[in-house]
Amino acid sequence: MKNIIVITGASSGFGALTARALAMAGHTVYASMRETTGRNATQVKAVERFSKENDVDLRAIELDVASQESADQAIKAIVERDGRLDVVIHNAGHMVFGAAEAFTPEQLVEVFDTNVLSTQRVNRAALPQLRKQRKGLVLWVGSTSTRGGTPPYLAPYFAAKAAMDALAISYAAELNRWSIETTIIVPGAFTSGTNHFAHAGAPADKARQADYDNGPYAHIGDDIMKGFAATAPADADVNEVAKAIVRVVEMPFGKRPFRVHIDPAQDGAEIVNGVADRVRAEMYHNIGLADLLTPVIS
Repeated sequence: MKNIIVITGASSGFGALTARALAMAGHTVYASMRETTGRNATQVKAVERFSKENDVDLRAIELDVASQESADQAIKAIVERDGRLDVVIHNAGHMVFGAAEAFTPEQLVEVFDTNVLSTQRVNRAALPQLRKQRKGLVLWVGSTSTRGGTPPYLAPYFAAKAAMDALAISYAAELNRWSIETTIIVPGAFTSGTNHFAHAGAPADKARQADYDNGPYAHIGDDIMKGFAATAPADADVNEVAKAIVRVVEMPFGKRPFRVHIDPAQDGAEIVNGVADRVRAEMYHNIGLADLLTPVIS
């Protein structure tokens, strides 16, 4: 079945790869991004070129996840054009790298805004339509860092991804009776194939960072990156994340997994998530709300 899909943060990385993969699979895909007439104008042209060259239905659309008005306008435009919206993919995110102490509170707010509050804005724009339809899929692109092995120097990003994961879990229970399904995609650390690390933000307090750089944590940043590179298999392919998302989207309603891990390094997140999700399920059974664990098939 052809789905109408919107994906946030689709100008590069997982978002761009996934948008193209879904379009190639025959779906109508809205690759959303901000500043489509500004800094991302080149990416818009690339989307148009890809769509034309491959004869697929891939469309760029303006959606700034930092603006509720922008999210509302984008979703409204999609529904007016296609009459429905089937899949919402929360992919927008931003990484920062450095000593936790050296980031200002304002920087942490920005990280949480991009990685967590953005999903709330898009949900508030899109969920009324999905609830009206009594069918849909909300797919969250998370991270193994929420429960896997977590090295230092990524604290703001890891904290934000953990918050997003917690939000996704609660939303899943609140949407199942509306026949809206949830899947959390859990990628591991891919050090190549995206600009995730290359475009990572740095601490604003340079003096605090210098204390770490010139003290007992000198060179720890390089050591972390070398460690990531050493634990990732040589054949780790970032396209596997996009392929996994395509597989989930194309599964029959009611049969989609709650989580899908794509972690070449196998950092342990799948094991810990398995335990946590089982405990959650047992608690729901114990309090008489087991029906909230699966979507109602209308």
